[in-house]
Amino acid sequence: MLVEDGGPPMKSVLLRIAAALAMCATLGAIDRPREKPPSYSARTLDGERLTSEGLRGKTVLVQFWATWCPRCRQDQSAIDTLVREYGGKGLVVIAVDVGEPRKKVEQYLQKYPRACKIVLAGETNLAAVFRAKGVPFYVALAPDGNVAATQLGSGGEHALRQLLSKAGL
Repeated sequence: MLVEDGGPPMKSVLLRIAAALAMCATLGAIDRPREKPPSYSARTLDGERLTSEGLRGKTVLVQFWATWCPRCRQDQSAIDTLVREYGGKGLVVIAVDVGEPRKKVEQYLQKYPRACKIVLAGETNLAAVFRAKGVPFYVALAPDGNVAATQLGSGGEHALRQLLSKAGL
């Protein structure tokens, strides 16, 4: 193996670079402003059915989250504030819990209620449509249904407001 300046073997470095470029290409497929995503559907914990067609005309913020995620919890109050502030102006927030059983999510919500629509990953194709690879991960959809912006990681209320402004709110 080639080694440069006592660093990691060059083959390992090249493999990491190739993997990073492949991941960027995958993420770039959904991060182009105004790109139309494939159709999606979801069923909330309350039984409400949401579809890409049914949400057309609304600004949609999708949050991929988990109850164990401290950054997701940190953003929860900001999301609730935005739902109360913009819900009457066409904002719909869909919080997709990734990989946890229904009972665990329901127990969490009893202690920490949320103002947005809660969906389990098994009740939607949103994680596949937007290639969610971590939590929190946000996708802002403009009223025309196209992707306006994405964000991996927490940024607090200011960052969420910026996402929504890119989507037209």
